[in-house]
Amino acid sequence: MSSNIHPTAIVSPKAKLGENVSIGPYSIIEDAVEIGNNTKIRAHVTIANGTKIGNSSTVYSGAIIGTEPQDLKYANEETFVIIGDNTVIREYVTINRGTKYSGTTSVGDNCLIMTYSHIAHDCAVGNNVIMSNATQLAGHVSIGECCVIGGMVKVHQFCSVGKYSMVAADAMVVKDITPFALTGREPVCIEGVNKIGLRRRGIVDETIMAIEQFYKVVFYSGLNTTDGLEHYLSLHSEIVPEVQDCIDFIKISKRGIYRA
Repeated sequence: MSSNIHPTAIVSPKAKLGENVSIGPYSIIEDAVEIGNNTKIRAHVTIANGTKIGNSSTVYSGAIIGTEPQDLKYANEETFVIIGDNTVIREYVTINRGTKYSGTTSVGDNCLIMTYSHIAHDCAVGNNVIMSNATQLAGHVSIGECCVIGGMVKVHQFCSVGKYSMVAADAMVVKDITPFALTGREPVCIEGVNKIGLRRRGIVDETIMAIEQFYKVVFYSGLNTTDGLEHYLSLHSEIVPEVQDCIDFIKISKRGIYRA
């Protein structure tokens, strides 16, 4: 093990550090912590028990990761925070461990979690997610891969944001957001398909058009969601996988979904 640890840092000898790990001044690394190769921990960071951080990630000053969940039902059970590879955690981000509900709070690979954001217990943040400054996730929130969440967005507990969605700044999200959606306004509603985001991620125009047609029938035709789904299925014998993802998401939604 070869690491660069500042002499003022407090690093438990029980912590598992990979090759070329850097730990800055006054940071605290507790016992049951694993940090992957080439990961950088800046100054005044706390990495608490139960945290595992992947390779080539960076945690900026003031961040606190892996502390106990802010949940009165928590009974000191062993739970975890797992953060993937190539993820950046900016200043003063807080990420709490899971509870016995799921055991784990997770953040995927290649994510950017900006300053003052909070990820509560049992949240699952997918790969390639951007959470802008001061985003607040309550417990049990799911954020799908390749989502972009605007600054100061608040997401109610147990809500899900579908993959490849974009949520406008300052939104208060209290329902589920379907995959590929562009969501904003006040009150929050779907404004259309996140076409620019999809193209940037390499989704071809034919697929985007299929998603737009699905949205048109289900959300813009005047039908309720159930009738809209039935009508769409009656019109299409073949369904592209991305549209099927939307259908499956709607069917398992527990908090209801936003509409146009």
